[in-house]
Amino acid sequence: MIPFSVLDLAPVTEGSTPAQAFANTLDLARWAEQLGYTRYWLAEHHNMPGIASAATAVLIGHVAGGTSRIRVGAGGIMLPNHAPLQVAEQFGTLASLYPGRIDLGLGRAPGTDQPTARALRRYYEGAETFPNDVHELLTYFEPVKAAQTVQAVPGAGVEVPVWLLGSSLFGAQLAAALGLPFAFASHFAPDAMDEALMLYRRDFKPSARLARPHAMLGINVVAAESDREAKRLFTTQQQSFINLRRGRPGLIPPPIDDIDSYASSTEKYGVDRALACAVVGSPDTVREGLAAFIERHRPDELMVTANVFDHAARKRSFELAMQAREALAVRV
Repeated sequence: MIPFSVLDLAPVTEGSTPAQAFANTLDLARWAEQLGYTRYWLAEHHNMPGIASAATAVLIGHVAGGTSRIRVGAGGIMLPNHAPLQVAEQFGTLASLYPGRIDLGLGRAPGTDQPTARALRRYYEGAETFPNDVHELLTYFEPVKAAQTVQAVPGAGVEVPVWLLGSSLFGAQLAAALGLPFAFASHFAPDAMDEALMLYRRDFKPSARLARPHAMLGINVVAAESDREAKRLFTTQQQSFINLRRGRPGLIPPPIDDIDSYASSTEKYGVDRALACAVVGSPDTVREGLAAFIERHRPDELMVTANVFDHAARKRSFELAMQAREALAVRV
């Protein structure tokens, strides 16, 4: 059975604080490690009150320091917001502190709105330079060459697996050309998933970093004791997405009984399409839903995410997802 990993945005729920979100993140990471998840990734977002993972590298250090085995990484660092040298130094530092446990996923989007993007990219030329920045970053992890004037300290010669992230064909093509593992953001932008996977696998060129293509797909999994309860928990994610589309991102809301009363038909259509890669329900429903998704798309790994308001219910959801994986492994 393929590996399962966790994507976390350090959600700040209504009535809570970022400090509590960080405590919950570490608690969930320890739980994921105990359950047998392979990776625990955190995502960079800015100017969003409900997401506390803006200083992603700092939070990765917090999680890695509080766990012992699970890989911890960025899903991802939005490279247009940063100088490649600084990213290499940050992740070279993390990989030196926690050898063999740090991943670096790179994204091309700013992870925020345009005014905030301008504030972050004060001296940046534009996202079209992303491939050059990826190449520059990769060179900083290589051993220092003679007459090299700029090096990452730490970073040079440090093993840091680099992934490319994407929600379009661009990331798939670049990951294939560079011979890097690829993670597709199907958990919120699934439209190009199948074509991106096909392009990545068809055009992949082996590299010193990766001999064969490795594709990870994001999927929303909200599991509870019954279908009804899981669907209710899932309304938190649906509300958050609708609020973002309305231009009113806020703290993570509690679940509601009827999402149809919250959203217009157009909004509901949009959220259903964006969150189409979702398995929501009881243990049996989740097991069969995951089996169908894996059979159809054949990912090499799944990145599971669950935006659940109650922390205990969120932990239980990840537990049930892993139980579903174990049941599927027995089938195989």
